[in-house]
Amino acid sequence: MVKNVSGKNINEFVFTGFDALEKPLSVGIAILTIYILVMLANLANIVFIVTDKRLHQPMYVFICNLAIVDMLYCTCSCPTMIAILIVGFKTISYVPCIIQMYGFGLGYVMEVFTISVMAIDRLFAIIKPLHYHSILTNARSVVLTFLLWILGSASIAIVPGTAVPLPLCSSTIKYVFCDYAAFVTLTCVDPNPYFDLLSSFTFVLMCGTFSFICLTYLKIVIVVVKMTFKSSKKKVFHTCLSHLFVIICYYVPTVIVVVLTRFGVVLSLNERNGLRVGTILGPSLFNPFVYCFRTKEIRNRILGIVSKVEPTK
Repeated sequence: MVKNVSGKNINEFVFTGFDALEKPLSVGIAILTIYILVMLANLANIVFIVTDKRLHQPMYVFICNLAIVDMLYCTCSCPTMIAILIVGFKTISYVPCIIQMYGFGLGYVMEVFTISVMAIDRLFAIIKPLHYHSILTNARSVVLTFLLWILGSASIAIVPGTAVPLPLCSSTIKYVFCDYAAFVTLTCVDPNPYFDLLSSFTFVLMCGTFSFICLTYLKIVIVVVKMTFKSSKKKVFHTCLSHLFVIICYYVPTVIVVVLTRFGVVLSLNERNGLRVGTILGPSLFNPFVYCFRTKEIRNRILGIVSKVEPTK
C-alpha cells in the first residue's frame, strides 16, 4: 500500500554499485570496448541488410530487428556504467532514470519477442519451403515486427506504471544503472511485492516464449525425422543452427542468474553486477557475429567487401 506514505522531493540519484570495485578504470575500458564492438557489429549487420536487395527477405528483416533490439538493450545501460567507471560521473536525474528503466525493460522484452518470431520464420522455412515466401512476405514481416514493438511497449508499461507513483525516500542507487529493482529500493514502501510482481511478469514472459520456441522446434524435429535424405536433414540443421545459438546464448545466462539469485545463493554486490553486465553484453555481442559468420549471404557480402580492398604497395 502506498497511501499515507510521504516521500522526499528527490530529483537526482547517485550510483554506488561500483564503489567497492578495485580497478574501476580497467573494468570501464573493458565495458566500453565491448559496447563499441556491439554497436559496430550490429550496425554493420543492419547496413549490409538494408543496402543489399538480395537480403530483403523475411529472415533478414528479423535479423535487422534483433540488431536494433541489441543496440537498444546495451545503450540503455552501458553508457551509464562507462560514465561511472571511466569519467567518475555517478549521478542521474529523475526523468532520464525513468526513461532508462523503461528502455532497458523494453529491450529485454523485445529480445525474447524477436527470438520467438524468428522461430516462426524457421518453422515456415522448414515445413512449408515451397510456400514460405507467399506465407511470410516482406510486408508481413515488417508489419509483424511493428506489432511486436507495440505489444512490447504496452506490456513493459507495467514498469513505470507501478514505479513512478511510489514516494521516494532515498537518492542512493546501490546498483550500476536505473532498472526496476534499483528504483523500487529507493521508495518508502516495502519493495518485496513489487519484486514479486516483476518476477511473475518475467517468469510468464520467459516461460511463455521459451515454451513457444520449444513447440516450434518440436514440430521441426518431427518433420526432420520423416525426411529420408541426409542432405535434407543437414540443410535443416544448417538453417536452424544460428537461431539455436542465439536461443542458448540468451536464455542460459538469464536462467543461471535467476537460479543463483532466487534459490538461496548469496552473491556480493560486485558478483551480482558482474553477472548483470555479462547477461547484457554477452548475447548482444554474440548475436551479430553469429549471423555474420553463420549466414552465407552476409558472410559472402563481407568477404566481397574485403576482397575489393587491395593491399597498399
